Amino acid sequence: MPQTHPSAPSSVQDKEPRGRGWKGRIALLLVGQAFSLLGSTVVQYAIWWWIVMQEKSGWSMLLATLFGVVPQAVMSIFGGPMADRYNRKALIILPDLIIAVATVLLSVAFATGWASLSLIFVALLIRSAGAGVQVPAVQSFIPDIAPEKGLLRVNSIYGVIDSANRIAAPAIAAVLVNVMPLWSILLIDVMTAVIGVGFVMPIRVPKTTASGSVQPKAGTETRGGAGPIAILRRTFVDLKAGFAYAMGSPYLKGAILGDGLTCFVAVAPMNLTLLLMTREYEGIDLNLGFVNLTTASDKLAANELGLSVGMLLGGALMTTIGAKALRGRLAQMRMIAFGIAMVGVTVVGMGLAPNLLAYLIIDVLNGMASAACVGPMRTIMQSESDESMTGRVFGLDTTLSTFGMPLGMLIFAPLADMIPIMWVFVAGGLLTLPVAWYVFALSRSRR
Repeated sequence: MPQTHPSAPSSVQDKEPRGRGWKGRIALLLVGQAFSLLGSTVVQYAIWWWIVMQEKSGWSMLLATLFGVVPQAVMSIFGGPMADRYNRKALIILPDLIIAVATVLLSVAFATGWASLSLIFVALLIRSAGAGVQVPAVQSFIPDIAPEKGLLRVNSIYGVIDSANRIAAPAIAAVLVNVMPLWSILLIDVMTAVIGVGFVMPIRVPKTTASGSVQPKAGTETRGGAGPIAILRRTFVDLKAGFAYAMGSPYLKGAILGDGLTCFVAVAPMNLTLLLMTREYEGIDLNLGFVNLTTASDKLAANELGLSVGMLLGGALMTTIGAKALRGRLAQMRMIAFGIAMVGVTVVGMGLAPNLLAYLIIDVLNGMASAACVGPMRTIMQSESDESMTGRVFGLDTTLSTFGMPLGMLIFAPLADMIPIMWVFVAGGLLTLPVAWYVFALSRSRR
């Protein structure tokens, strides 16, 4: 997108409306999302831990995870086309409000003693499905309100917020579950959702033409009727068009498939950290001076903290140095390939670490590698997509990446019972390297 000089005529400036006042609009969106993410994650942890403490069942935890993840992956299939067809700001706000209502009802059920495991699963399903609509809408809304030159920095800041949330939310939830009943903790999500909506509502989307009229999004016409069958038919037509569009662009294909395949071969083994800790480091204490890691829960918390700190550091580097150094799309694609390769190398290192301290150091580096590719991935998907296709592109990416992890678990989890757990990490890390090479090869392609 061409940049205008401050002294350029107003008619030229009007062609770049996203360049005027975009930092204020982005600040409102990011602050709103920060509140919304924090409240949702705190409550998600609180619900999971309540299930573990009450049920003490692996099956109940598995079901809670499935109800908390799978609906988002499925709904993202439809959330992407919805973001292209309907008002994106509304699709950010409405899921928050619907989730808030469902959370209030769950809170009342707990307060009155009517809560049950099945009711919790329904609430988790609604929350997850709402995220499936909201996430593609947020990602496709960013290029609506920010110029292309600011996308990498915005996405990196968004990554920093997500990483900080990963650090703060478990700690906050751990304190709250010990001092407050669950029904009152649930209301925190309601409060942060209202705050988040309050920040997003004032955002005005810049007009997209020099004449000041807003161009209708491609595909928003309502031909074919408005009945459920017609809507479903249009959705699948949108999906097919979005898939063909994304796979027709080497850069979009590289970012989307790179994300999904990395979740499949690298992120899935990393979810077996519990087994790694109990099998490889059981009975091995680590005194870091400020904390002594003795129990399995201590080591798992340190693992989560190390990964989140690494992502926070990596996001901060991408926000500052990366935003200046990675201005071209070719450079961003190569950073994606490099980041994926480093994820693979660090996953191998986590399996081969000689001791717990070395493992935690590599864990931090793994988080930094993840942050190095996430920001450029989002930027490529935003800058390479036509405005009428951005939602479908992000919906496809969310679906593939969300499904990638559980599908990978179906392979790596049984494998961990057949071979030493360390070799599962080595295998996953090595399988990630061809993914990095594939993305690098696509970066040299041209449409």
